[in-house]
Amino acid sequence: MARQTRQQRRERRTQEPALAGGPPPRPPARPTVNGDSEPARKPPRSDERHAPGSGFIHFVQEAWAELKKVEWPTQKAVISGTAVVLIACVIVGAYLYLNDTVWKYVVQHVLLR
Repeated sequence: MARQTRQQRRERRTQEPALAGGPPPRPPARPTVNGDSEPARKPPRSDERHAPGSGFIHFVQEAWAELKKVEWPTQKAVISGTAVVLIACVIVGAYLYLNDTVWKYVVQHVLLR
């Protein structure tokens, strides 16, 4: 499935008022069999039946289509994001080390005397 452009989405919304924020369309009346209250049963459509194992293939096709829609970051964005994470880890690690060292001194020299 190809990704739709903004113009295509706008055109589709003008054709379908439910997508433009208007009131939802009323559901169609249920057909009945011989006037009974039991609805008529539709014969199964051919596209509803699947061959064994085709569910996995369908899943992979849909997953691949979704991956094509993803806006992947550029190499520059990945490098800068990685640098931010590494710097944050160093800062937090240094804070925890200093905090641990201070509390170790307090426990050994103040509380255990």
